[in-house]
This record gives sequence, structure tokens and C-alpha cells, in this order.
Amino acid sequence: MRISARADYAVRAVLELAVRQGDSPVKAETLAAAQDIPHKFLEGILTDLRRGGVVESRRGGGGGYRLAWEASRITVADVIRAVDGPIVSVRGERPTGLVYTGTAGPLLPLWVALRANVRRILEGVTVADLAADALPDPVRRLAAEPAAWENP
Repeated sequence: MRISARADYAVRAVLELAVRQGDSPVKAETLAAAQDIPHKFLEGILTDLRRGGVVESRRGGGGGYRLAWEASRITVADVIRAVDGPIVSVRGERPTGLVYTGTAGPLLPLWVALRANVRRILEGVTVADLAADALPDPVRRLAAEPAAWENP
């Protein structure tokens, strides 16, 4: 599984909005500079996040972006889906839409299990968790495993 640049930038921008959440919206230029994200690329990502209901925008001199919901109600999965679509796909299709026959039959439950585990992690971590540097214990335990940091 690969995390796209769009997904990485989107999570970083939403996290930046969470820590800056206040009365006034945050300009895209501010988000781009704070997270070292190319401004034009970020504009497209913010448009997708707005369409996906993750952020709201306001035009004008006092305009900018803010979270559409409390950070505790927005999961990392919500952010990734808004910019990239389904979390895990095989050849662009959801695993549940695939059919394998013969010796390839065991692949389908493998892809479904992979999807379920990725979703469990990404749906279990909120933007508020990230903003507070308080990842859930199961995620911390997985990340603490020495093999997690190795490239086979």
C-alpha cells in the first residue's frame, strides 16, 4: 500500500488547521508555508477536502479554511478518502468487487483482510489524536515494533 503525496499533504494540512482552529479561517498560503507544501497543489487538495465535507472555506480578505467538524470527529480515513477515494483498492477496484477463481481464490480474503486492517487503523485515529500527539495505544504498539521500521 502506498500513501500518495495528495493524501500525505491533505492530512498535514488538516492537522495544521486543527492546531490553528480558532475564530478566523486560515489562508491556504499559511498552511502551505507551515507544512512546506506547494501552494498550487494544496489549493486542489483543499478543494477536494471541501467537497468531501472535511473543511469549509470562506472567500474574501478575512477568508480561508477551517475544519468543517471538530477535530475529534474527523478521522485520518475521512481525509484520505476525500482526496484519494477508497482506502485500499486492487487495480482501482474495491476488494469486495473482485472475483478470483482457481488457485487465485485465496487472494480475495487476503485483500479484504488487508483492507479491514488498514481501515481499522485509519478510522481509529482522529485529527484530534494527531494534534494532541496522542495516538491510540494499538497504533503506538504497532509503530513501536522494531520490524515496523525495517524495509525487507
